[in-house]
Amino acid sequence: MRPPDAGLAAELGYAHSTANPLHRLVRWGAGTAAGGWLFSRTLRHLDDLVARLSRGRHSGPALLAGLAVLDVTTTGRRSGQRRTSHLIATPYAGGLALIGSNFGQQATPAWALNLEADPRGRVSYRGTSREVVARAATPAEAEEVFTRAERFYPGYLRYRARVGQARRIRVFVLEPA
Repeated sequence: MRPPDAGLAAELGYAHSTANPLHRLVRWGAGTAAGGWLFSRTLRHLDDLVARLSRGRHSGPALLAGLAVLDVTTTGRRSGQRRTSHLIATPYAGGLALIGSNFGQQATPAWALNLEADPRGRVSYRGTSREVVARAATPAEAEEVFTRAERFYPGYLRYRARVGQARRIRVFVLEPA
């Protein structure tokens, strides 16, 4: 019998590792205001470098924090160009969910705005890709996604507190196209 969160996550082989002491320290640091600020500005570049050096076998967050990184390709809402973002996903309801926390920064991440404009996208993990359709999570689903996500990355709890009422953190459920 397949676990309830199988489906897209299982097809991709997407899962987070158990955190060792270094991973726990990095996860804690990334959840702080200073860590969120730093990672929001540098992690994409570090992740690109690690992926290039490891020929796609590793990512910055996987090495530093034991978190699996999903490449999500969306269509730019203004440019119409394909844009790929390196994101942490949460296995949810046979699919995957994305949280637009942007490390607790005040701006909504561009990928979230792109998915709102065009919900079609592509996800890739370790050489396996799937076409997906994103939909906004209902309020109840969003709470469940946050609860699941906070189990492997407690920084989401701090991000929510930091953002407060300044903006709505978008949560998307990805389903196979």
